[in-house]
Amino acid sequence: MKYKRILLKLSGEALMGTRQYGIDPERLAEYAEDIKTITKKGVEVAIVIGGGNIFRGVAGASSGMDRVQGDHMGMLATVINGLALQSALENAEVPTRLQTAIRIDEVAEPFIRRKAMRHLEKGRVVIFGGGTGNPYFTTDSAAVLRAIEIEADVILKGTRVDGIYNTDPEKDSTATKFDFISFKDVLKKGLKVMDTTAFTLSQENNLPIIVFDMNTPGNLLKVISGENIGTEVNI
Repeated sequence: MKYKRILLKLSGEALMGTRQYGIDPERLAEYAEDIKTITKKGVEVAIVIGGGNIFRGVAGASSGMDRVQGDHMGMLATVINGLALQSALENAEVPTRLQTAIRIDEVAEPFIRRKAMRHLEKGRVVIFGGGTGNPYFTTDSAAVLRAIEIEADVILKGTRVDGIYNTDPEKDSTATKFDFISFKDVLKKGLKVMDTTAFTLSQENNLPIIVFDMNTPGNLLKVISGENIGTEVNI
């Protein structure tokens, strides 16, 4: 395997499957099987999930809700998604721990860096919920922060498209896909990979990002094996 320890970033919307909102059990089961496959290869897996399938703080703020309150609701949504994924992984017989940036002791462990790394070393999947624990920071920022803290080799951003394009491939049939692109060129071209805070943090810590299609079964293993799918963002 090309990578020993990874941070997998999933959007909340990815968990909806074909639904309009909420969680699709079939999509969860597919993800669990893909994750199980790479853990059997000895890869240490940490995961950060968004909460957009349940609640989005920015949307709440734009309709009159206080932004901080909205973001706290979004953090709780990520915990709900984390619990759902933990259940799916355990149903697939993958030992899993959920750690949260906001304390919910009856539901999950608090985030403790050394404990998280110990879980990974023992072959457990660790899901990080609650974002960074602070409003105004996205789950992209949480993913990069946690990846740096646990000394991950790479951030894998699982999306519904197969990489980074020069324009939106869902709107432009002539869009061109990049196999590799530098951090500098992403900024120069104004491409949307992650929010600016997350992207800058990744760049400053020389942490590569690979954007790939997570909804195609087997793609996660291909990326871990070093196959040229998706788009790699590096120095």
